[in-house]
Amino acid sequence: MEKMKISIVTTTYNSAATIADTLRSVADQSYNNIEHVIVDGASTDNTLDIVSRFPHVSTVISEKDKGIYNAMNKGFRLATGDYIGILNSDDFFTDDKVIERVASVLSDPNIDAVIGDAKVVDKNNIEKVVRYSSAKNWTPRQFLKGIMPAHASYYARKSVYDQHGLFREDYKICADYELMVRHIHHGKLNYKYMDMCFVTMRAGGASNGSLRKIIDRNKEIMRAIRQNGLKTNVFRMATKFVPRMMEFVKTTP
Repeated sequence: MEKMKISIVTTTYNSAATIADTLRSVADQSYNNIEHVIVDGASTDNTLDIVSRFPHVSTVISEKDKGIYNAMNKGFRLATGDYIGILNSDDFFTDDKVIERVASVLSDPNIDAVIGDAKVVDKNNIEKVVRYSSAKNWTPRQFLKGIMPAHASYYARKSVYDQHGLFREDYKICADYELMVRHIHHGKLNYKYMDMCFVTMRAGGASNGSLRKIIDRNKEIMRAIRQNGLKTNVFRMATKFVPRMMEFVKTTP
C-alpha cells in the first residue's frame, strides 16, 4: 500500500538568512513521501538560489502576493498531499522523525487532523528556548479565550480545506486563528493531540511585539469568534494571559 503523501507549505520573502535551516529540516525527515511547496513573494535576495540547492522541493512559485495568508492559500491550492501542514521560512522541524510520527497517527482513517506542541527560541541563539506552547490540555472551549494550538503543529486532511475553506485574506494577523475555529468548531473535526514538539520557531512574527499589534490581534480574535457564531467577552479573553505567561515559565518540554 502506498504511503500517504504529506504536503508542507512554506512561504518565503527575502528569507536567505534562515531558509536553509527550514529546507534542510524537511530534507532530513525520515518519512519519504513529502511534498514541499515553496511560495515566494518575489524575493530580491538569494532566497531562490538557496531553494534551488535542495532537490527535495516539489514545487516553487515566485511572484508578488497580497500578504502572507494570500501566499499560504496559493501553496495550499498547489498542494496535492492527503494531509497539509505549514512550516514557516524561519522555522524548522524539532527533529527528523516529526513527519514519520505524524503520518503514523494520520494513518488512522478516523482521524481528520492532529495538533501538537511548538517551541520558540531566541532568533540569535536557537539553543535558548524562550517559550514552549503545549496543546496537551487544550480544548475547543479555549477558543473563547482566544487560545489555539500552534498553527505550525496543525496537520489536517486536504479534504478539510476543500470542504471548510482556506485562510480568510481579509484578516491581517489572525487568519490562522479564524481558520482553526472554523475547521475545528464548525467542521467538528476528529483531531488527536500528539504529545511532542513539532516545530522550533525563531522569536518574532506578525502577531507578536508591540502593544498596537497585541490590540489588533485581539480585535481580530473577537471578530473571528463572532463570525463563527461563538460568544465571549473581554473578561473571558483576559484570562488567556495566565496560560500564555506559563508558556514563558515552562521553557523545556
